[in-house]
Amino acid sequence: MAASNDLTQLAVRVSPNAKKSAFAGWTADEKGRPVLLVKLHAQPVDGQANTELLRFLAEALDCPKSQITLLRGTSSRQKTVELPAAMMERLPK
Repeated sequence: MAASNDLTQLAVRVSPNAKKSAFAGWTADEKGRPVLLVKLHAQPVDGQANTELLRFLAEALDCPKSQITLLRGTSSRQKTVELPAAMMERLPK
């Protein structure tokens, strides 16, 4: 996670085709950085999983969807999203 002004970047690893969208805990990437695990109730086709990720995060963090941006990983399970730094406190521990 890197912070810049009032925005921060969050690494997310998604698992599509889940029964419901939910947080699945935390893990670490190969460099030891924290990665949020998220199960998504969407298929990984035509951007459905990306759309569901942004919708789910906005709902779970109680912020407008327009404040969350998918920066990297549109066609990967490993994604980087940018969101307001204040929202980080609302993520599961």
